Amino acid sequence: MKESNLVIDSLALGPFQTNAYLLTNNDTQESIVIDPGMDPEPLLQKLEGKNVVAILLTHAHLDHIGGVNAVRALTNAPVYIHPLEQEWLTNPELNGSTRWHLPEPIVCQPAENELHDGQTLMLAGFSIQVLHTPGHSPGSCSFVIGRHCFGGDVLFAQSIGRTDLPGGDFETLMISIQDKLFELDDETIVYPGHGPKTTIDTEKTYNPYVTGMLR
Repeated sequence: MKESNLVIDSLALGPFQTNAYLLTNNDTQESIVIDPGMDPEPLLQKLEGKNVVAILLTHAHLDHIGGVNAVRALTNAPVYIHPLEQEWLTNPELNGSTRWHLPEPIVCQPAENELHDGQTLMLAGFSIQVLHTPGHSPGSCSFVIGRHCFGGDVLFAQSIGRTDLPGGDFETLMISIQDKLFELDDETIVYPGHGPKTTIDTEKTYNPYVTGMLR
């Protein structure tokens, strides 16, 4: 993959300002959506005229799946999620949407495809490495394309994902960060589920949650 082929659009959606990512291959003119969040209208506008071939979900918390139904309806693209959170799409108790004062709970159809640690997806002309990175949630996954990592709510700029929600576990999260994400090249750019992008080297050096735990 030539890095110049990859165009990345980021949109902060909904009340949680969740980052949705639109990845487009300039050569194939195909696109991938990662984490279509709540209030997806700005994303839907970006998708007009796009050939979307996949919807990848880093995990199934309400703020990351709130736009799945709308994007599916517009694009007919299949959804990918880790099997540990397949049921979260259909169960608003599990995805957390019953805990918030929403007009209605978030319920999606099951994903067409399930993700597994270490698999390689070939989508839109990209080779995408799937890393199972639990801790924030049991089925959290990160997607690596070259030196770009889309990690959901695992690792943030000088912070980490919360672990106090159902299925979260701090020790598991730290293992995911150290044994999976920190094994990537230091120059790898991390695109998180919230907030600005960062790099692996920056987080190894400055992230107060992890710098004291490096082996």
